[in-house]
Amino acid sequence: MKAATLALPVLCGLLGLILGSFLNVVIHRVPRQESIVSPRSVLRGRSLMVELACGALLAGAALRFGLDWTLPAFVILLAGLLALACTDFEHYLLPKRIVYPVLGMVGGLLFLAAAITGAWDRLAVAIACAAGWFAVFFAINLVDSRMLGFGDVRLAPVLGLGLGWLGVRYVVLGFLVANLIGAVIGLGLMAAKRAQRNSRVPYGVFLALGAYVAIYAGPWLPQRMPGT
Repeated sequence: MKAATLALPVLCGLLGLILGSFLNVVIHRVPRQESIVSPRSVLRGRSLMVELACGALLAGAALRFGLDWTLPAFVILLAGLLALACTDFEHYLLPKRIVYPVLGMVGGLLFLAAAITGAWDRLAVAIACAAGWFAVFFAINLVDSRMLGFGDVRLAPVLGLGLGWLGVRYVVLGFLVANLIGAVIGLGLMAAKRAQRNSRVPYGVFLALGAYVAIYAGPWLPQRMPGT
């Protein structure tokens, strides 16, 4: 790999380490203003893990997108999902004070990318996917809020917008992977008698993992998936 090609991932990785320190502050402070349940015990070494994870995610984004106008939006999306996943794991909460700024910044940066590159069709698909994913999650919450909390409903447009910009198949993949991971972990916990069928789960963690897999693995999938 040429030095010029390597420079961008290195710079983004360093940015991720710095941004990870900020995310730790957000994860620590914001939920305490919205949470109504006692938090889980904070993972030992969580601060370092968040910083390293953020660095790796942003370096990966640089390798995935290169020097492209799409990159800034996905830097925000990937970092925001990391903060939300950690918060949901510790507090069973996806705070509005994190979700809405991430949604606004990702949407604004994708609008800017569309304006500069003329990719209005991609923006239109992204907006449609965001609306569709929100509608599905809202309907599930309306039927039974125990199945899906409203924090997940708020997160749905963020995922739909980001993955929809890449294509409908990315949205489908992200959703399928999120639920597959959730099912495997849930069954494993029940088999180990660590959880029951009605146990509360941090679904935002699985949604974030599904989005990560879709973003990074999506380019290696066939161009058409069933139902897309």
